[in-house]
Amino acid sequence: MPTDIPERPAALAEGRSRPVPSHAGTERPHGLVEHPPRPAGTAGGMSRAVTVIASAAVCQAALMVGLGLLITGPAARVWPLTSEDEVTDALERARTGTLDTVSLVVSEAGNTTTVVVGTLLTCLLLLLVPRLPRWRDALFLSVAVSLQSLVFLLVTEAVDRTRPDVERLDASPPTSSYTSGHTGAATALYAGLAVLVLHRVRGPWRKPVAVLLFLVPLLVGIARAYRGMHHPTDVAGGLLNGGLSLLVVGRALLAGPHVPAAAPAAGTPAPALPVRTAPGRTAVVYNPTVTDESDRAGLRRVLEDHGRHGADFVPTTADDPGEGQTARAVREGASLVVVCGGDGTIRAAAEALAGTGIPLAVVPCGTGNLLARNLGLPVKPAEALEGALGGTPHRIDLGRVEGDGMKAAHFTVMSGAGLDAAMLESTSDRAKAVLGWPAYVMAGLRELRAPRMRLTVGIDGARPLRRTARMVLVANTGKVQGGAALVPAARPDDGLLDLMILDPRGPAGWLSALASVVRPRPTGENGHAGTHRSVEYFTFRRAEVRFETPQQRELDGDPVSPGRRLVAEVRPGALTVLMPAGGK
Repeated sequence: MPTDIPERPAALAEGRSRPVPSHAGTERPHGLVEHPPRPAGTAGGMSRAVTVIASAAVCQAALMVGLGLLITGPAARVWPLTSEDEVTDALERARTGTLDTVSLVVSEAGNTTTVVVGTLLTCLLLLLVPRLPRWRDALFLSVAVSLQSLVFLLVTEAVDRTRPDVERLDASPPTSSYTSGHTGAATALYAGLAVLVLHRVRGPWRKPVAVLLFLVPLLVGIARAYRGMHHPTDVAGGLLNGGLSLLVVGRALLAGPHVPAAAPAAGTPAPALPVRTAPGRTAVVYNPTVTDESDRAGLRRVLEDHGRHGADFVPTTADDPGEGQTARAVREGASLVVVCGGDGTIRAAAEALAGTGIPLAVVPCGTGNLLARNLGLPVKPAEALEGALGGTPHRIDLGRVEGDGMKAAHFTVMSGAGLDAAMLESTSDRAKAVLGWPAYVMAGLRELRAPRMRLTVGIDGARPLRRTARMVLVANTGKVQGGAALVPAARPDDGLLDLMILDPRGPAGWLSALASVVRPRPTGENGHAGTHRSVEYFTFRRAEVRFETPQQRELDGDPVSPGRRLVAEVRPGALTVLMPAGGK
């Protein structure tokens, strides 16, 4: 399997619970085990973190410079940038003695000295005060502040922008007006503290404190504009630079482990079935709406080069998206099935291939192509097929889901209810054809105000949990569009499925949810993360979710009929996939 997918502990992979040393975690009443974060300070972990931060920092700097050149270049004559002078003039006219004093105090919160001293003191407190030093938290905060400063210096060297043509209340430093260094530094420090408060502090006051900390950078930016030091877009650039620094460093340093559930021995992965890899009859099942003649010609050439002559190309239809064509190929003795399409087409073919041992070659041609992304396959059809035919067969899990009003079906990537299903339902085929996967993001933004669900969740026979949620997601793989790890611990070859319950409340809740995705935490008592968390993760072999009212549901990106029940279970090693040698 892909080398960047870490293996689960051997005992869990075999379906057995294993003894947990007292320093490694706490065994929970119904078999869930809480583990501490994996140390990023190990040689391999630290090396990887440095590589991730360095590569992402280059992209961050390039983005900030590009935006600066756009603002000072062609976009300078486009609204709303043409109105920036009016904003700074209005702020100058609104000045009073009291506001001058308040803005000075607020502005000093983002001063270099204040930020450096604040960062050092905070890091010392994190290292010296707790019973166990929180050195990863200290490293996160210090590196984020440092990265923001480094990118700021690079940007000011590359982008030359004069300060607003108003009376300035502070001495003008020799740097460019773009970006606001005070705002960026304040974002890295105070928003970083807010993230730590949300994830490290218990108690009813943690959210109000986090909200106040998140407000500080915004107030600093307003104060800098009021004092005539920056244009509004300079302030926005500072907020973006600081936010990206936190995201980059948090993803590299604070990404923790998942919470695996001990599984009964009866759920061990199925023994490997014989795999037929010798050249023989090849069936190519393709979705004609996303696979044109040139794509098929390229695939035919690749097959010929690998000795697979006379392959049968069979199109899917609106009535049969791939299951029937694949089942017929299996009955007729195909030794390889190549599937060209999106995740829906792949899922339909997997339905027919489950348990047969006949290898599947995934050729991504759709909008999301999530299975291909999670398996590290090339995104170009011919390259994906070339790599698959030159590789080896690997067994991956399938999820099996059923519920009221829907027949039992397998999925390769994810199934769920709530926000994700509503997003998929409201995304038109035209939008997907024009925009690609960002069309899903736009549809998701429209669905954010949908009411939350009330539900109960039963996991591997444990006592049901009562929850409210915006979205419930059952995952066999974790990555979504853009490479984001929505369910970071989900792996397609571990004999387990992962459950995500998303329930953010208000802007602070959505920020907390984003931070939880960037850096998931171990769960709390009884294996869950507590009622105040925006995101919860569970690992299981069988789970049942019941909703108080019918909810929209989806299966590998395809909407299915609404209902009040979802039952999901894993089928370990049920699907054989050809993977490139040394695949990602």
